[in-house]
Amino acid sequence: MASNSSSSKTNVPEAKEAMDRLKMEVANEIGVPLSNGYNGNLTSAQNGSVGGYMVKKMIEAQERQMAGK
Repeated sequence: MASNSSSSKTNVPEAKEAMDRLKMEVANEIGVPLSNGYNGNLTSAQNGSVGGYMVKKMIEAQERQMAGK
């Protein structure tokens, strides 16, 4: 693995845009004042809750898709 690679780098620009939209949607739903750009003013708990809820929503969407709904 190259030293300049990043685990958070998205190879597909459309996927990054979709993840950014989901992140903002989730933050709005759970009341975290997330903004585009720097969010160092947020606590790790706030940021973690956004990430955790994003995973929950993605799993639910995948389960619906697998169930044919």
